[in-house]
Parts: sequence; structure tokens; C-alpha cells
Amino acid sequence: MPLQLAVVIVNYRTPALTIGGLESLARELKSVPNARVFVVDNGSGDGSAQQIAQAIEKNGWSEWARLVPQERNGGFACGNNAVLRPLMEGPDKPPYVLLLNPDTIVRPGAIPALIDFMAQHPEVGIVGSRLEDPDGTPQNSAFRFHTLMSELDTQLRLGIFSRFIARWSKSPGFSDSALQTDWVAGASMLIRAEVFDSIGLLDEGYFLYFEEVDFCLRALRTGWTCWYEPRSRVVHLVGQATGVTNPKSTGRRLPTYWFDSRRRYFVKNHGWLYASAVDLVWLIAHLLWQLRRRIQGKPDRGPVDWLRDQARNSVFAKGFRL
Repeated sequence: MPLQLAVVIVNYRTPALTIGGLESLARELKSVPNARVFVVDNGSGDGSAQQIAQAIEKNGWSEWARLVPQERNGGFACGNNAVLRPLMEGPDKPPYVLLLNPDTIVRPGAIPALIDFMAQHPEVGIVGSRLEDPDGTPQNSAFRFHTLMSELDTQLRLGIFSRFIARWSKSPGFSDSALQTDWVAGASMLIRAEVFDSIGLLDEGYFLYFEEVDFCLRALRTGWTCWYEPRSRVVHLVGQATGVTNPKSTGRRLPTYWFDSRRRYFVKNHGWLYASAVDLVWLIAHLLWQLRRRIQGKPDRGPVDWLRDQARNSVFAKGFRL
């Protein structure tokens, strides 16, 4: 029978997390016929590929799981495209593709809920899961697009202002029912195959971060909507695959590729003038926050050297090249 679902997981030096995710999929895929999982090892070079291959063989997952080793780490988009490209061009193209993080554990019924939602809403191109902590505490999983107003709100951190511009904030908040949103977290994102036909694959110009935002924006511009489906519950061990967004980590600096991805997103999708305004507003708002924080004696829980790194990686310092 033809392939109905392809699940793509990109691993980079997190074999234990990836194998744990495969264990949850082994249970889940019993209710999803004709599904196949592709685990891309992004040139880990630490024995990850061998460990994952051994786990697939030892646990009898070979019928539905396959390792796709890569020679280099080209980033999240590049790793996913290593599977998506031949799938979308081949004779056995599945109707749905699920992008799944290695630091996830799929709850029972999570994948059928996404597929069922797509079947009932043929106009929807992308649907994301409710991400949650291991104890069931929900995480923000549905978001609005990054804009000048959302960047201002994020850095200013002023309650009265946040309430005033709530419609432009980056997250619409938690919901117990399905809702249309601008973009969903790429940790668990089901995509209809026709979306790839419309807009192509993930943009490999992003190494990591902002690629799912860019993808959802490109899809929306061609008429495909994006939704959040909370019936699909997926545990997300936040930041454990990258170490960048782990809320328990303090005293860390954001990597240069985060700033590169952010700059690329604004310049590519909104132009250099808008990107310049965003960076200027960010810097002013951040300085105002730092001033108010010191006056009020509040702690600074942001990344280390955030202001300096943002200035060094802004469009003013780096230019407008993609």
C-alpha cells in the first residue's frame, strides 16, 4: 500500500533523546497504518548514527524506521530537506509529512488527531500539536508572526503596553480547542504534501530557528492556513536538543546563527527598511528595559550579552545580504 505518512526527525548528537522519541512512536504508529519514520543524523560524528541504527535493529523497528546519515551538519532545514526532497519528487509521495523534534515524546493519539484534523479541513496546510512538559503543563505552541510591534513588546516588557498591543503579541495564549494561528512550533508540525508543491522545501538559508516561521508565512501567502490542534499532545523537552532555549539554563549566550536567522527572516520577508526599523526599535526598547530594571532592582534573566550581540548582528552591522 502507498505511504500515508512520513515522519522526519533530525538528530545532532542527541541519540538518547532520539531513541526515546522512537520508543513513543513505536506505540503510536500502531494506530497509523503505512507510516514511515526517517531519522536524519546531521553529521554528528560522535557515534549517534551507530547508536540509533543499533536501536532500530535491536527493537525491531526496521519495518517503519530508517536512518538517513549525512556527512555534515547543514542545520534543521537542510537535514529535513535531505528526506523531503526525494519524497516530494518520488513516486511514493505521502499526503502528509510530520516534522518532529528529537527531544519529543509523542502521547497516545497525538498523530491520528493531526491527521484527522487535516482530513476534516482540506483548506488547512499546516497543523501543530499542543506541546507540554512531562507533567502535562502546556507550553506556548501557537504564535503570531514576528513583527516590529512584537519585537517592541518583547523587549519593553511593560504590562500596560503589552495589553494595549495584545493583538500583535507573539503568542495568542493557551487554548483547549483548535484555533487558526500564524505559525506553530516546528517541534511537531504536520504538513500537507500540496504545501511543498506550492512553495517548495524549507529554506536552507536558515541554519536553526525561524525556518518554521518563514515556512508558515510562505504557505499563508499562497493561501494555505496554519492551525493549532490541542487534541494532539506531545511532550517537548524544551531546548535539550540544542541547549539554546532550555528555560532551566542560565548564563548562556545566544549563538550567532540565532541572530543570523532572525535577520534573514526580517530582511527576506519584509525588506531592508522594515528590518532596519525592527532592529532600531529592539535596541531602544531593550535599553529602556535595562534602565527600568536597574531602577526597580529587577534581575536580568535574558541571555548573556544580549544587547551587545544584537548590536553586532543587526542589519546595521551585518548589512542586508541574505
